[in-house]
Amino acid sequence: MGNKQTDNYLELKPKRNEKFAWSTDNEQVTLEIENKGVWNRLFQKLLKKPRISYIHLDEIGSFVWPLLDGEKTITEIGKAVENRFGDKANPLYERLVKYFKILESYHFIYFNK
Repeated sequence: MGNKQTDNYLELKPKRNEKFAWSTDNEQVTLEIENKGVWNRLFQKLLKKPRISYIHLDEIGSFVWPLLDGEKTITEIGKAVENRFGDKANPLYERLVKYFKILESYHFIYFNK
């Protein structure tokens, strides 16, 4: 790390966006994304696009998802990941920052200050 921007990012507190349903099966988290809106309805009819899309998180993502309560910082979440997965999670914080940026870009999470 050592980068001030990254260090500040690690103090953010990610929170799941409650408008997305999710479930757990054998420790794998699945997000349920409802495809709504005018364009989605059109694609559903024309291209047989499903009304709900399912996103299956990988092992580390499935471990992290329930921890996103808006109270724990990315640093705290990283320590829990490190305790659970050890070297398998490396490079830990670089991966977590990228993961959270992707989740945020899809509005699956937001950050509490």
